[in-house]
Amino acid sequence: MGHTYRTVTWNRQKRIYDLVLWSGIVGYLIVFMVVGGLTFPNVTIETLLLRSTSTCAFLLLHIILSIGPLTRLDTRFLPLLYNRRHMGVSMFGVALVHATLAFIQFHALGDLNPFVSVFVSGTAGDILSSIPFQAFGALALLILFLMAATSHDFWLSQFSAPTWKRLHMLVYGAYLLLVGHVAFGYVQDATSPVPGVLLGIGAMWIVGIHLAAGFRELKYDRPVAPEDVSADGYVRVCSVDDIEENEAVTATISGERVAVFKHGNRFSAVSNVCQHQNGPLGEGRIIDGYITCPWHGYQYCPLTGKSPEPFTERIPTFDVRVEGNSVFVSDHPNQLGEEGQFESSSSDDSSSIP
Repeated sequence: MGHTYRTVTWNRQKRIYDLVLWSGIVGYLIVFMVVGGLTFPNVTIETLLLRSTSTCAFLLLHIILSIGPLTRLDTRFLPLLYNRRHMGVSMFGVALVHATLAFIQFHALGDLNPFVSVFVSGTAGDILSSIPFQAFGALALLILFLMAATSHDFWLSQFSAPTWKRLHMLVYGAYLLLVGHVAFGYVQDATSPVPGVLLGIGAMWIVGIHLAAGFRELKYDRPVAPEDVSADGYVRVCSVDDIEENEAVTATISGERVAVFKHGNRFSAVSNVCQHQNGPLGEGRIIDGYITCPWHGYQYCPLTGKSPEPFTERIPTFDVRVEGNSVFVSDHPNQLGEEGQFESSSSDDSSSIP
């Protein structure tokens, strides 16, 4: 996205990304099957295929769920975020291969309806071993299918960003189902402690990294001190010198995160939430006169909150004023598309603003 419209197609960077991704996937499957065949000479090719595709898909899911928190902790991981959906769709493809192989081998050739068999097989025995773990995997695959099928920006525009985001947050439900799928499947065929240990390490990693990122975000949600609120509802956000040129400081005002940008010695405030995928605009920069989201490059005018034509996204703006060395922001947003009031800290240089 940019102030000069240019269609984003399957460009060279995306082709290289997918080539590296699928080379890694194929390489993993080959190495897993070769090492597995040498380590366990009696294992069948079908079993090796099932195990290699299942572990590959589960590993990819762990990587996908780690990218978001890692970018919150260190911006150097942002390049991984740009094409995360490519990895998600690829992960679903590997998981689908695993599910198809398992369906054919364990359910399609029996007397029971194979779709019924998925949900009732393995229900005899003690409590733990009677849990139909394959049903967990089937439900997780359904969620992953919905996410893969709606991964394109076409569906994001049809559903609206908040609805699309809620739909794709179901990935955490799929992860919990897959943890149950692997855990209860392991209980029914536990021959080595290694899978159980690796499952526990993976789960602790996902929980730990999300907690770490969550604690980091708490600083943005600190309540405003009463002495920082003026009589007319303006909130002191920071000092003039706290904001670097073409960058922002983020603060929570009336329950909403607001990004206050400095550009050409002027200050303007907008909602911190990008309309594309709710990215943190305050962690982006002003490039070519436009606030540029660090996640996927969506852009907005810092004065009006409008995206450059032909794009139609808009974000709320907030009035800003400077008193001495302090920057104050109104606690109420302006109407969408309305230019916010702003003030200069010194000379009013508007040459960089469209």
